[in-house]
Amino acid sequence: MRLKGVRVGFALTGSHCCLDQVMPQLRKLVSEGADVFPIISQTIDTTDTRYGTSGKWKNQLKDITGREPMTTMVETEPIGPQKLLDVMVVAPCTGNTLAKLANGITDTSVLFSVKAHLRNQRPVVLAVSTNDGLSMNAKNIGLLLNVKNLFMVPFGQDNPANKPNSLMAKWDLITGTILEALNGKQYQPILVAY
Repeated sequence: MRLKGVRVGFALTGSHCCLDQVMPQLRKLVSEGADVFPIISQTIDTTDTRYGTSGKWKNQLKDITGREPMTTMVETEPIGPQKLLDVMVVAPCTGNTLAKLANGITDTSVLFSVKAHLRNQRPVVLAVSTNDGLSMNAKNIGLLLNVKNLFMVPFGQDNPANKPNSLMAKWDLITGTILEALNGKQYQPILVAY
């Protein structure tokens, strides 16, 4: 129980194809003793896709964490002033979320919660999933790698033959990255082979 009593904000954004891979990692955090507070983007809250309905994902989050996911900026606002979390995770973290975060845009519940948490100088862990990580979003990843208290789950090219610009986090390294981030360290190596 390496995370016993640790309050983890766990935010999901709209890379729906990854959610089936992320949910077991969320279960792992709970089994490690983490007290998990789920947060979802509007896309996860309202969009049904071939990977599952919004209801499916919200039900899984409630089943795993015992909490209804936070969906609005009003619900996430207390994260900062009340210092509700010890660490915050965004998994999957889409290219859109990366771009907005790198440019200081906080117009969603997930981005607002990251901003609220960072104001307390506490760690945020990003697990990227973006088809443009080695193109349009490369500069944003570079910027975020240099932000204090932001840590990346190691990532690599998940499908270089068919999607040469795509990057995806190694989901099974989320827990290890959190443990390092809680000690102010980046899990290494950041770049991994798939």
